[in-house]
Amino acid sequence: MSYKFREIEAKWQKYWSENQTFKAENTSDKEKFYVLDMFPYPSGAGLHVGHPLGYIASDIYARYKRHKGFNVLHPQGYDSFGLPAEQYAIQTGQHPAITTEENIKTYRRQLDQLGFSFDWSREVRTSDPEYYKWTQWIFIKLFNSWYNQDANKAEPVSDLISQFEKEGNTKVNAVCDDDTPEFSAREWKGFTENEKQQHLLKYRLTYLADTEVNWCPALGTVLANDEIINGVSERGGHPVVRKKMTQWSMRITAYAQRLLDGLQTIDWPQPLIDAQTNWIGRSVGAEVAFKIKETELEIPVFTTRPDTIFGASFMTLAPEHELVPIITSADQKEEVKAYIAATAKRSERDRLADVNKISGAFTGAYAEHPFTKVQLPIWIGDYVLAGYGTGAVMSVPCGDQRDYDFAKHFDIPIPNIFEGIDISEEAFADKEKTIITNSDFLNGLSYKEATRKAIAELESLGQGKGKVNYRLRDAVFSRQRYWGEPFPVYYKDGMPQMINEADLPLVLPEVEKYLPTETGDPPLGNATQWAWDSEQSAVVSNQLIDHKRIFPLELNTMPGWAGSSQYFNRYMDPHNDSEIFSEKAINYWQQVDLYIGGIEHATGHLLYSRFWQKFMFDLGMVPYDEYAKKLINQGMILGTSAIVYRVKGENTYVSKGLIADYEVDELHVDVGLVNSSDELDLTGLKNWQPQYEEAEFVLEKDKYIVGREIDKMSKSKYNVVNPDAICEEYGADSLRMYEMFLGPLEQAKPWNTAGITGVHSFLKKLWRLYHGGENGQFIVSEEQPTKAAYKQLHKTIKKVEEDIETFSFNTSVATFMICVNELTALKCKARDILEPLAIIISPYAPHIAEELWALLGHKEAIATAPFPKFEAEYLVEDSKEYPISFNGKMRFTMELPLDLSKEDIEAAVMANDKTQQQLQGRTPKKVIVVPGKIVNIVG
Repeated sequence: MSYKFREIEAKWQKYWSENQTFKAENTSDKEKFYVLDMFPYPSGAGLHVGHPLGYIASDIYARYKRHKGFNVLHPQGYDSFGLPAEQYAIQTGQHPAITTEENIKTYRRQLDQLGFSFDWSREVRTSDPEYYKWTQWIFIKLFNSWYNQDANKAEPVSDLISQFEKEGNTKVNAVCDDDTPEFSAREWKGFTENEKQQHLLKYRLTYLADTEVNWCPALGTVLANDEIINGVSERGGHPVVRKKMTQWSMRITAYAQRLLDGLQTIDWPQPLIDAQTNWIGRSVGAEVAFKIKETELEIPVFTTRPDTIFGASFMTLAPEHELVPIITSADQKEEVKAYIAATAKRSERDRLADVNKISGAFTGAYAEHPFTKVQLPIWIGDYVLAGYGTGAVMSVPCGDQRDYDFAKHFDIPIPNIFEGIDISEEAFADKEKTIITNSDFLNGLSYKEATRKAIAELESLGQGKGKVNYRLRDAVFSRQRYWGEPFPVYYKDGMPQMINEADLPLVLPEVEKYLPTETGDPPLGNATQWAWDSEQSAVVSNQLIDHKRIFPLELNTMPGWAGSSQYFNRYMDPHNDSEIFSEKAINYWQQVDLYIGGIEHATGHLLYSRFWQKFMFDLGMVPYDEYAKKLINQGMILGTSAIVYRVKGENTYVSKGLIADYEVDELHVDVGLVNSSDELDLTGLKNWQPQYEEAEFVLEKDKYIVGREIDKMSKSKYNVVNPDAICEEYGADSLRMYEMFLGPLEQAKPWNTAGITGVHSFLKKLWRLYHGGENGQFIVSEEQPTKAAYKQLHKTIKKVEEDIETFSFNTSVATFMICVNELTALKCKARDILEPLAIIISPYAPHIAEELWALLGHKEAIATAPFPKFEAEYLVEDSKEYPISFNGKMRFTMELPLDLSKEDIEAAVMANDKTQQQLQGRTPKKVIVVPGKIVNIVG
């Protein structure tokens, strides 16, 4: 019977689905284990062979844990809101829900054909109102919370209001807006309701504020920093500008230190921890207030080097700084305005990265040095960012390279008070090093002493204080898109009001157009039924808005990361209509035990979701403030691109070996048109794209040879390999094992379709191990296995178990191959060997393992069969192959029991015919025996 993998795989996929083999229960006597994959976005292109890598790894581990007796939760769902579906809707008019549903069907089919042990009964979709009801619910909880720094946690805003009513806000130690004014209890009680709400917005964990954002006019929406590449949108490559907009923001900065501290408590990859640590960017220093000449205004500046304050010779503000239009002199306004407009076209990343580009404009204003009272010119420069620190720096050209370059470029005087001494951070690694300056104030002090003295003096002047600063900024939470979670917010007298939790979900309305309105409102501005009846708790026609009972609803939607910030908890109890999850479910599953996904989400999803978890922990909703104990970043499977060489200015293409004689452009072509010898199918190429129909080809030996490059798999490089084709030709088990065989899970590795044939041949050999006879029928015997067979089996059990526990899946595949080869050579058909072998290979190749398990006579699926126990005794050697030497030269070997005495070993060797042939009747002078090692006959 041949290995009919297509029939076998279809059979068992159907069985698993019909029997809900992998459904996890929220109560069990078994120990729990929660394995999670990062939420996939279902794109129209479907999966390529690079996508399943992490899923295969997590599935192997989930299946292994079931064999080990755990109650395993391994769910899957879809991050189904997003910009791609909306852009497609704009282009075609098709509702994003329709596109998304079609894409999900494709993903589900592809995931199912790969044999993943997902508990599909727990599937969630972020675009499902029954799911985003709880995203809206958490938003309301955030709105109704503030951060108490004394308690170091989030608390209800109702408690804050009680404090205001009793004693105002002077004793409140909260994370709040920098411009929050002080007020007494009497003043609070005298505020109008609208004024009270304005004050509370300065404390709420989600709040409305005018924020500098990345605005993409072509897409009509705000973009996050990680959605911008080289100054243009990742989606479509459109220009992005910086502008101020009223946006919802999340006060993630309240959790900055806890987000840092939490990284020390979880087993996450060091590069990811480093990325989050740098993104949060904790700095210790001082905040200095520089008074602006001829005004009552001050410019606050954060510096990590207050000891260098006497080197400050000018100030530089971010072009977006709120004081710039106020302090700019009349004769500088046009220049400053033009510079700000030019800077708005550059992303923050570009401004930080372009260290060699120096630009700026003088405001015409001056600031006063806190100590020397010298007037410092105030400039603006795009190397200063509004979102970092205070958006202003005291420029010390004698100690900072960018400040120095800026001063030289604009001929700003550079007083070197440090007399040539290097004051860089590296130079002060020795904190006791003495500072030599032209200022008696700091001269002769150590770095630490100078820092302490500078801060103390600034505090005494009322112009500064010691401060810990974070690079992390509050997260902009508004998007001017249609296809996203609606905010559960309506507006009364211009102030946001939350819809009652009992009235959720607020469902996304239908619109005719998915673009912003003619007046510039977000796409929801096109909805005709988008007003809130506060008495009926219902969405009604916009025409009924009277600002008394019926009010306008929020037009922005939430960003993509909203729905992915708590899905791991919702999986624990996904069909609960009355609460986000039950206490019983969260207390049972508690945390994700293993999370697998890409490092590209390090400072996006993985940071924001940690923030939401900590907030939910503060509210007592979850038992841990970190949701994933262990995380692994899988590497990338790279594609092997095919390159053709077009002669510049001509429609002529030159084979790779001849390009030295031409000036050429390199173009990517479909890898499906190239064989394993790098030969291009010219007929196929001409049919593929019109540009090649009339082209000329310069061949070498009648063949066109393409160039090869290892690239990220992408449609634009035509190097994507579809898993459907691989499964059809070789089967899902072959694909699963081959992806693991390519190399260590965390490393990037190139795909080579030709390499999968070796793994496929192995599976056919595994199949034959269980079959035999003239007709290839299934054969298993009840005979006692040989010691050699037991030894090979238990070597494999030991190695595979160690590999799975350390996520070294690639070496397991090699171990399976060795084992099957050895057992084949031994002609082993013993049940006691073949049965446990099927179990240990089932996490990797589940379909063939299930089929063999059934053929072995089992009625239940192999999925929960106990993992074979390693027995060390089978690896203990009971004999030794001795090298037999004559006068120090080895002549032959003998297999002898290890428990023989020296005398018995000598007797056995001397009785051997080969020994007598070597001696030819001579009597040896002596026989040297070292038990367990050697025998040397001296003669």
